[in-house]
Amino acid sequence: MLQVLEFGIIAHSVVIGISLGTSQSPKTIKPLIVALSFHQLFEGLGLGGCIYQAKFNKITAWVMAIFSFLTTPIGIVVGLMLGSTYKENSPTALITQEMLNSASAGILIYMALVDLIAADFMTQKMKNNFKLLFISNVSLILGLSCMSILALWA
Repeated sequence: MLQVLEFGIIAHSVVIGISLGTSQSPKTIKPLIVALSFHQLFEGLGLGGCIYQAKFNKITAWVMAIFSFLTTPIGIVVGLMLGSTYKENSPTALITQEMLNSASAGILIYMALVDLIAADFMTQKMKNNFKLLFISNVSLILGLSCMSILALWA
């Protein structure tokens, strides 16, 4: 299960890196860097927490962390290499980029809803404690709202 999440995060990070690497306009790059910084921070914290909870051995945890850490810079390098032959607004580029974004976002949404959030909310501790369930739901909605506002701003 966690390996699928790691794969989804890796695919997502590479696609985001390619988007940043192929961007030509400073108006596009600045908001992408801000959004990417927040996004990667929280994604890394979430993945780190999952790796910790899964109690992998140290080598596996380090390998997963290194892959997660390196994928966005690798995507940026690939994007920079493609930048000279890449036409940012061509129909082919837009369709390809959006298909990659959709696939990686779909993997992440599925993993977040089915394996992460549902697993946390379906525990006995959560079911038996209404106050904890209420605070968790409010926190989830608050976090979703903050990320949505960040998406509107960026």
